[in-house]
Amino acid sequence: MSTSKPLGQVKSYRDLVVWQKSKSLAVDIYKLTQTQTFERHRSLADQINRAAVSVPSNIAEGDERGTNKDSLRFLLISRGSLAELETQINIAKEIGLITAITLDQVAKRIEEVARLIGGTVKMRRARDENLRQRF
Repeated sequence: MSTSKPLGQVKSYRDLVVWQKSKSLAVDIYKLTQTQTFERHRSLADQINRAAVSVPSNIAEGDERGTNKDSLRFLLISRGSLAELETQINIAKEIGLITAITLDQVAKRIEEVARLIGGTVKMRRARDENLRQRF
C-alpha cells in the first residue's frame, strides 16, 4: 500500500516519501528489538530504537520548522542518526543478536532511506541557492 502522493502535493511532512520510509523502518526496527533475542541486551536495543526513531522524528521536526535552513539542518541530523543506526545494527550482527540475512534486509532499507535523505538535502540546498541568487 503506497501512501505517497505525486510530486507537488506535499502538504506536510507526512506526505514526504523520505519520512514515510524512515518511519516504517523505525517501526520495524522497534519490533525487531522487542524480540527475546535482545532481552539480555536491553541497553543496545534502547540505543538502536532511539537512533531509528530519531530519523523520521528529525525529518518531521525540520519540515515543521518552516524554513529551508532548519529543514536542511534536521535532515543532516537524520542522516547522522541513520549512520548511528547502521553502526548499531552491524554491532548486533557481530555479537550474534541478528542474522546476516536480517542485517542485509535492514541494510538495504537503511540505504534506501539514506538515498532519499540525500536527494532531499540536494533539493533543499538547490532551493537555498536559488533563493540566494534571487536576492
